[in-house]
Amino acid sequence: IGIAKLILLYRAGVNSRKFMGAVRQDIKQGGIQAAMERCEKTRGPVASIMHAGLSRAKDGVESAEKAITNAGSIEMAFLERGMIWLGFIIVVAPMLGFTGTVWGMVAAFDAIKEANDISPAVVAGGISQALLTTLFGLIVAMTVQLFHNLATSKIDKLIIDMEEASADLVDTLLDMRSSK
Repeated sequence: IGIAKLILLYRAGVNSRKFMGAVRQDIKQGGIQAAMERCEKTRGPVASIMHAGLSRAKDGVESAEKAITNAGSIEMAFLERGMIWLGFIIVVAPMLGFTGTVWGMVAAFDAIKEANDISPAVVAGGISQALLTTLFGLIVAMTVQLFHNLATSKIDKLIIDMEEASADLVDTLLDMRSSK
């Protein structure tokens, strides 16, 4: 889940400053339609919200801002989709490991009871099981935590890119309106 999420997030990213520079240039040279075509050809949340804003630009800057806000909410939900499962695994993996620990200790005490002896050889199997399940639970949780943190960091960067691009587009539309 974590690897797939990271691949998806890294594919969603574009150089937003370069992209917005190209969109501004398209607006100046070919108009809003040319900028919309660039957005349609570019993948990712920045291009999607720019397309939404540009598609409503003819109705005024306020309509474009509202379209950008709505598209941004949808894109944020898309970016954050699946993150709850990573969080779930981070929480549950150690619990499963500790459940195995309890199970291993029960097995160790059962071995003592059956052997009627407390020698290291009798309890070693149960203690080994207890330690291994704890170890595996913690390894899974730490690994998934790494993926979760990387994904969260990338999502945060994409959100900042969307906010910067949105402000840039609104400024460009306001400049267009004032130059008419």
